Amino acid sequence: MGYVDFRDQVVVVTGASSGIGAAAAVGFAEAGASVALHYHRNEDGAKHTVGAVQTAGGTASLHQADLADPASADAFVEEVLARHGRIDVLVNNAGDLVNRSPVADVPDEEFHRILDVNLTSVFALSRRIVPVFKAQGGGSIINVTSIAGRTGGAGGSVVYATSKGAVSTFTRGLAKELAPDGIRVNAIAPGVIKTPFHDRHTGEDQLRAMLATIPMGRTGTPHECVGTILFLASERMSSYVTGQIIEVNGGQLTP
Repeated sequence: MGYVDFRDQVVVVTGASSGIGAAAAVGFAEAGASVALHYHRNEDGAKHTVGAVQTAGGTASLHQADLADPASADAFVEEVLARHGRIDVLVNNAGDLVNRSPVADVPDEEFHRILDVNLTSVFALSRRIVPVFKAQGGGSIINVTSIAGRTGGAGGSVVYATSKGAVSTFTRGLAKELAPDGIRVNAIAPGVIKTPFHDRHTGEDQLRAMLATIPMGRTGTPHECVGTILFLASERMSSYVTGQIIEVNGGQLTP
């Protein structure tokens, strides 16, 4: 199976219809995990990820939820537990920019939606998963934040960047709180990754400007985020790592 082995473990991946979430789900399956895949609206994409997991030799279950609603997040965890009996790893990947707008043009509803999609979802799932991990004697949470959480974001994404900065702070604080319980909490902070996220929200001129700031001279791929996620999830690889935000950005930011 190799050095990273998740046999007999159940891994929850949110936002698994495409991009980093889908790639992570397949990566965990290749390492032997049973994967619980979450999606919100893109059922076809999620079903495609299920097929990719099965092709990789893994098993997958499919779960729909709007994780911006804490009650829905709780129901999602209950559903996964009913199906699999345990959860060992939670990957909080679901999130979205929602819309690029200058701050002065962001309506209240959109502001709250951006925070709920990116931050409330992470809080609600983490809150519900903590008792599960405590009862099992440990677990690992990996949050997906963003380079924007440090830089303030590219044009029209201040609220998104703010939400991701909060996810990074939440990661550090929760790691300290849960360390005595054997629960590790870490995050990856992707830079410019070629996913449907940028297809929806980033124009060609803005993307070219971003590329000019990346020493590697190219965007990353979802697959290039997977190794870091597996590393952080693995007790064998990272048992003494918690409260860390690992940058995956081609050298664009080296804090």
